[in-house]
Order: sequence, then C-alpha cells, then structure tokens
Amino acid sequence: MASAPTPTPAASSGIGNNVAGLLCYLFGWLGGLIFLFIEPYKNDRFVRFCAFQSIFFNVAVIVLWIGLTIVSVILSAITKGLAGLIMFPLMMILWLGVLVVAIYLMIKAYGHQEVKLPIIGDLASKQAGG
Repeated sequence: MASAPTPTPAASSGIGNNVAGLLCYLFGWLGGLIFLFIEPYKNDRFVRFCAFQSIFFNVAVIVLWIGLTIVSVILSAITKGLAGLIMFPLMMILWLGVLVVAIYLMIKAYGHQEVKLPIIGDLASKQAGG
C-alpha cells in the first residue's frame, strides 16, 4: 500500500512559509502584493492569507490616517491650533497601536499561526481561498 506523497514545502527559494508570512507584514501592503505574485508562495494558502491581511490592514491604516489628518487640519483651523495640540498625541498613540499590531502579526506568522483581525481577517481568509 503506497502512502500519499508528502507535500514539498514552498521553501524552494530558501525561505519557509512562516518567514514569507512575516515578510508580508514587515513590508506592509507592498510585501503582501509581492508575495501574491512570487512562485511558489502565490499558491500557498497561509502566505496568501498573510499577504491579503497585510494589504487590507495597511490600506485601512492609510485611510484612517488620511481621515484623522483632515479632521485635525479642520479642527486646528477652527480652534486656531489648539486641536492640533490634542490631535498630535492621539495620532502618535494610533501609530503605536498600529506598530504593536504589526509586530504581533509578524510574531504569529513566524510561528505559523493564522491570526484573523476583526473584519479584515475574514476578508483575507475569503480571498486566500479558505
């Protein structure tokens, strides 16, 4: 009785799927986009999930940052700069939160664990084929 062939790892280029997932998060939307087109990673569900989640997460952060910047400029114009003094620390806290989430996702990807962010994770899972 012949056993099923063991799947070959996608690491033919020298990096494992876990490192590819980590790099998707490390280089933001660009890293995710690159790994969606590189063989053999474009066919690996875990790497595709990390790539899509990285893209969606970074796009959401960019949209949020632009929205907060617009609100900050408008409020600063109305309050003659006072709102800018309040918004700057809030935006820095937002960036710190984004950095913490990105590092968390990189650590989990390196451990080959699939962590789904709210809303974004489900979208990424659907796009990755799962």
